[in-house]
Amino acid sequence: MKTWIIAPITLAAALGLAACSDAAKNETAEAANAIAGDAQATIDNAAADVANIGDAAVSAAENAADKTGAALENGADAVRNGAANTMDAASDKLREGAADARN
Repeated sequence: MKTWIIAPITLAAALGLAACSDAAKNETAEAANAIAGDAQATIDNAAADVANIGDAAVSAAENAADKTGAALENGADAVRNGAANTMDAASDKLREGAADARN
């Protein structure tokens, strides 16, 4: 990506330098260097932005996975507790029925 931006700038600077005075050549070279530096800074900033977006996406996915795991654990606990309560209630009813049958 850098090459396609910097190559035309360098070519334009070289062509301009061939027909100019030393002062003009220096100014043109400085301008070309400034443009190349700005292009590089823009590319670096874009790369950093992409990296930050990737980090944010990974973090969001990890948080979603944690919440999903917690919800599954809570659901399993609720089912386990409900089954235990139902079994306790059934056991109590069987005992009551057995006690009534003995009397």
